[in-house]
Amino acid sequence: MAQNIEIEFKNMITKQEFETLLRFFHINEEDFFTQENHYFDTPDFQLKEQGSALRIRRKKEQYELTLKQPHPDGLLETNEILDALLAEEMFKTGELRNLPIRKMITNMHIDPDKLQYFGSLTTKRAETEYEEGLVVLDNSYYLNIEDFEIEYEVSNRKKGQAVFEALLTQLSIPLRETENKIKRFYNVKYMQQNG
Repeated sequence: MAQNIEIEFKNMITKQEFETLLRFFHINEEDFFTQENHYFDTPDFQLKEQGSALRIRRKKEQYELTLKQPHPDGLLETNEILDALLAEEMFKTGELRNLPIRKMITNMHIDPDKLQYFGSLTTKRAETEYEEGLVVLDNSYYLNIEDFEIEYEVSNRKKGQAVFEALLTQLSIPLRETENKIKRFYNVKYMQQNG
C-alpha cells in the first residue's frame, strides 16, 4: 500500500482549446494512452458527501485501487495494486476486500459493505513535462458525456499555480472552476438516478 499527496491544478477546456494545447506541446495521436476509472460509493453517496472517492483504475493490464480523501495540501491518495480477478469481482459485487482501505472507510463512519459499483469513465490521456511539473491532457467519456481537460501536477503548490495560470493566459484559455473527474462522474450519476 502506498500513500501520496496529490497537488494538481485542472481546467475544463473546449475541444478547440484541447487541439490548441496539442499543437503547443507537439502531442500526436500516438502519444495518447487509454485508461479506465471504475467508481464505487454507497447508494446515498456517503463517500462523495465527505469529499472522498473510491476507484479502481485500469491502465494496460494493471488494476489499482485508490481511496482519495481531502487533505490540506490537496488530496490524500491511498493506493493498492489489485490482481485482475479481485478487480473484476469488485465490479460485480462492490465488495471491498482490501483491509487497510476498508478500515479507512470504516473510520469515516461509512459501512464498506454498502459500497456498490457505479460505472466507469474512460480517458484518452497524453502527458508531457513542463516547467518542473507534468501537463496532462485528457479526453474523457462517461455516462453519455464527453469532456476535455488540462491538469498540471506539481510538488510545489504556489509555484505550480503561477505556472499553470501563466500557461492558460498565454494560450487565451479562460480559468474555469473545475471539479475532478470523480465529482463530475458522480454529479451526472446522481442527476440520472434522481431525475
